[in-house]
Amino acid sequence: MIPIVFLLILIFVIYKSIKIFFSYRPLSTEIFSIQLFFSMLFLYSILTIGFGLVYLILSMHGLILLEGMELHNMALWHRLAQSIYFSGVTLLTVGYGDITPVGWARPIALFEALIGYTLPAAFFMKAWHEKER
Repeated sequence: MIPIVFLLILIFVIYKSIKIFFSYRPLSTEIFSIQLFFSMLFLYSILTIGFGLVYLILSMHGLILLEGMELHNMALWHRLAQSIYFSGVTLLTVGYGDITPVGWARPIALFEALIGYTLPAAFFMKAWHEKER
């Protein structure tokens, strides 16, 4: 029961982070502002850690990220590092292929990659829109 509540909290935090980013109005009217850059960097960090924790929770309940197509029995800290690494590689759409999602991790990874793929375009459009104001 507790992991489901924690998972729902993580999903809520990810949603609110994206919503806050798009409702944020930078102080400067330049096309590129340091505030907008750091808010984007902060958003990517929250998404990477948030999705990494989602993968960790699901891996503790049977969802597995395979490393080199093999299942490894790892300590909790190693699984956490693996989950955050996989999340970062997926969010940044690098996809090295060294870790493979299995089961429910596949649609979650696909959704995360979609977010990571569209965020740079949204960042540019937000900066452009703020410049026009």
